[in-house]
Amino acid sequence: MAKVLVVDDQRNMRTTLALMLRGAGFEVEEAADGVQGAELGAKGAFDVVLTDLRMGSQDGIGVLRAVKEAEANAEVIVMTAYGTIESAVEAMRLGAFDYIQKPFTEEELLVKVQRAIEKRRLSGHVQLLTHEFKERYKFENIVGRSQAVRDVLGRIVKVAPTDATVLIQGESGTGKELVAKAIHANSRRADAPYVPVNCAAISETLLESELFGHARGSFTGAISARKGLFEEADGGTFFFDEITETPLAFQAKLLRAIQENEVRRVGENKPIRIDVRIIAATNQDLMTAVNEKRFRQDLYYRLNVARFVLPPLRERREDVALLFGHFLEKYNRKMQLKARAGEGVIEALTAYDFPGNVRELENIVEQAVALSGGGLISVDDVLPSSGPLQVHTGTMGKSLADVVDSAERQAIETALRENDGSRDRAAEILGISVTTLWRKMTRLGISYPTS
Repeated sequence: MAKVLVVDDQRNMRTTLALMLRGAGFEVEEAADGVQGAELGAKGAFDVVLTDLRMGSQDGIGVLRAVKEAEANAEVIVMTAYGTIESAVEAMRLGAFDYIQKPFTEEELLVKVQRAIEKRRLSGHVQLLTHEFKERYKFENIVGRSQAVRDVLGRIVKVAPTDATVLIQGESGTGKELVAKAIHANSRRADAPYVPVNCAAISETLLESELFGHARGSFTGAISARKGLFEEADGGTFFFDEITETPLAFQAKLLRAIQENEVRRVGENKPIRIDVRIIAATNQDLMTAVNEKRFRQDLYYRLNVARFVLPPLRERREDVALLFGHFLEKYNRKMQLKARAGEGVIEALTAYDFPGNVRELENIVEQAVALSGGGLISVDDVLPSSGPLQVHTGTMGKSLADVVDSAERQAIETALRENDGSRDRAAEILGISVTTLWRKMTRLGISYPTS
């Protein structure tokens, strides 16, 4: 349910608007004047704010500024009377979504509000990415507005409350463990242990002892009995990273442990009951591993109950700018700096193929923030220091300037198209000034409407 704030110092008007909106299924709060509207709007808890322009000591422009400062993606609609259209245009220049002129019909109002809600949805900030949703579902580290990310978040919400075994596939650096942690955080086991193990980091001889435990004297150096990681995870979630790195002999024992919900310590015959949810991840194609006799088919089917396939970053380039901002804020805060992106940085990163995926982007941003000293981050700070620039299909043989121009053109045309040609709103989404946007459009030969 979208949340709407109505700000108007005329009680009858305010009450009528609130009734209309509640009748349409929105959650509504009311503010009796601009001061109260600015205070409520500053909390950043609304999807849409509907505010009158002319009000006492604090007008609608003040409300708009307070709302945008608290939540840049909240949409504001200003209500104007005859003779205040100029002020409404100024409000849109400052970031208002739209204006509506009094008197208006209920249908006109609801159409405007619904369009504002849809705008938030298209920007990827309705529910799945709101602060409340992140807090509730522990998704603060899964960042993106692409359909692929929204699909993953939606499936986590459905799968997490169950005890279904989960298989996560994707290239290195795509965020497989982030998804595993989000599933655990949203399960009934959230307060129980989450135990991860990287199968590639444990030698074959130690793997069984580490996971199942061992009895005293079961092998040289076993001077005392030891609980295995499975027992440590009892009641919680066990995460196998790089499950394909386990040897076939161990896979047989693992399959039995999962099926029977019990383990046997090395050197003991007595089974130990366990209650553990299994999440496994791999950067390989498991069916290929099965066909090559490197992975047991029966274990594959036992793990492949709920499957997530995470796309590489080069297949969701629209998330690059959002991820860059997320990591920039993270490392600015960590290093107590105020580094910011210079011209062309986002475009250059969007054109880069990221063989190391999100992990590589995070490393690039961390290094750039450190080297910038809190100043402006340049294109040279973020591009790989060695090796050719890897760009997406269709750019081979092009210069870096051509690649950047192509990325800029695509980003600008998309922003204009999604905002009905509004340069002000497009510039805000792109994180540049209107003047810079106009200059880029002139250089690239872009006019709106675009084809």
